Amino acid sequence: MFISLFGAVESGMIYAIMALGVYLSFRVLDFPDLTVDGSFVTGAAVGTVSIMNGVPPIMATILAALAGFVAGCITGILHTKGKINPLLSGILMMIALYSINLRIMGQPTLSMLNDRTFFNQLQDLWAKTGIDKALNSGLSAIGLDQPGTWSILILMLVVTLAIKFLTDFYLKTEVGLALRATGDNKKMIRSFSANTDLLIISGLGLSNALVALAGGLVAQHDGFADAGMGIGMIIIGLASVIIGEALFGTKSIARTTLAVIGGAIIYRIVVTLALQVGFLETGDMKLITALLVIIALVAPKVVQGQREKKRRARKRQEIEQQAEGA
Repeated sequence: MFISLFGAVESGMIYAIMALGVYLSFRVLDFPDLTVDGSFVTGAAVGTVSIMNGVPPIMATILAALAGFVAGCITGILHTKGKINPLLSGILMMIALYSINLRIMGQPTLSMLNDRTFFNQLQDLWAKTGIDKALNSGLSAIGLDQPGTWSILILMLVVTLAIKFLTDFYLKTEVGLALRATGDNKKMIRSFSANTDLLIISGLGLSNALVALAGGLVAQHDGFADAGMGIGMIIIGLASVIIGEALFGTKSIARTTLAVIGGAIIYRIVVTLALQVGFLETGDMKLITALLVIIALVAPKVVQGQREKKRRARKRQEIEQQAEGA
């Protein structure tokens, strides 16, 4: 069980980057961007093909993010310049990316089992430090199973937090504030002579760059890229955002982005625990995701409704006591 949860946290740290991208489009820009399902695979495809053609893994990962940025910008151009509905813009780009991804890969699935990935290189360097031995000895002392390596978890913790802090900084800059204002009230920010079209295009580009970056890292982590690996990715991203916001709150930008990361990790843990139940299978993962989103959306409203009901009852009781006293 401990190894399963360890793997869930490890995957959650990678998928948290994708969730931060979804947060930028869904919450900051208020844009329902379905491009995510395609740009995630685009990142995986570009990263995998680049590595298989001898490009260094770090450069391949950067190329994956750039490909996602271009895809997001095209969605933004379709919406702002083509005057196409936001939802339809994302759907059109998602469909187009499916064919583009197949063109990039040349076949539906590519394997990197014989190639050097970013994580393989990291593990070779990490093995020389002896950190795994020290950490695993602590786990052995308390009777827990020992993971193969801590390198991926610790590296992704550093990378994800670095992206989180960069996102926080960006959203507090003048451009970032204009981006947030565009999502809140586009007409108002346009009245201040801000170029909302450029803000939307760049915001969607940045969002999909993060999604594609996560796709490139997931492909290197799992050792393969598949044309269908992005199906339902927008729902997983939304689930991470909604779960994180419901559990950790949204009082500030820094707290919200941290909540999104926490939501992505908790989502992976819950799915892992759910799959341990006997009657659930791997194919039920989408159903579990949908149920988690429904619970995350409905539960806060039910709790808020109960609190409001108690507040009204208490107020009514105070009024009755005052009337009896008079």
